[in-house]
Amino acid sequence: MLSFKKEDLENILPKNGPPIEEVYKYIEKYKNDLIVIKYGGNVFIDRNIFNNFIVDISILNKLGLSIVVVHGGGPRIKRELEKSNIQSKFIRGLRVTNEKIINIVETVLIDFNDDIVNSLKKIGSEAISINTKNNNIIEVIPEAKELGFVGIPNKINIDIIKKNVKKKIIPIISPLGLGKNNLTYNINGDTAAGAIAKSLKSRRLLLMTNVEGVLDKEKKLIEEVSSSEILEMIKDETITEGMIPKINTCLDAVKNGVTAVGIIDGRKQHSILFEIFSDKGSGTLIRK
Repeated sequence: MLSFKKEDLENILPKNGPPIEEVYKYIEKYKNDLIVIKYGGNVFIDRNIFNNFIVDISILNKLGLSIVVVHGGGPRIKRELEKSNIQSKFIRGLRVTNEKIINIVETVLIDFNDDIVNSLKKIGSEAISINTKNNNIIEVIPEAKELGFVGIPNKINIDIIKKNVKKKIIPIISPLGLGKNNLTYNINGDTAAGAIAKSLKSRRLLLMTNVEGVLDKEKKLIEEVSSSEILEMIKDETITEGMIPKINTCLDAVKNGVTAVGIIDGRKQHSILFEIFSDKGSGTLIRK
């Protein structure tokens, strides 16, 4: 592990980032661990947010942390489908995906993947694109017949991820997988990130989104919560429909070897850095 002097950190960290004293502590804490970060589709429409995300990931990489990124693509996919006059239909929050739609989805997600990889390389961090056309790592089974080409991860090839992480190359993974006869399937981004985090037994899974985190009945942010408390909040309808699929990914991850999952507000500047390197964090931390 690299050791950093105070002036090194001052040169690497943004001036409006977490306190250097806290950063020291957390670099040591995470030095031997993996962190999986899901960059949600709804937070990357704004290019400023995207650029901020790229800077944060590059900083983690330069500080020697082992990072894996899984990205979404909902808004971009919606825009491309509209250009082709295709109306999306959703069942249980998942897009019904026929052959024509999966071709558009795959193209959009791979283009966005390349955008992330190239943006990281421009500011001095090595990254590698992982998708169905290049280094596929996800084998899927169909989610349900009525959904078409929507898959559930069945097997993750973690060797490709580990090999790159060991070389401090950041794997950038599209939520796509291959099923029988090498057919491409779309995967819900949170589901893909959760499956990858479980397979890697990562220390943290961070889900970037466009909300503060988990809110209580008074709409105040809950900074830390246990799985049992979360289940009670679903029961008494403190947590409602829109957040439930994301929460289920979190619960599944902490039940299967991930130490904790953070739901963080991707709209806030340097939210990733504050979540990893500060005592307060920047969203809701869910533990077993």
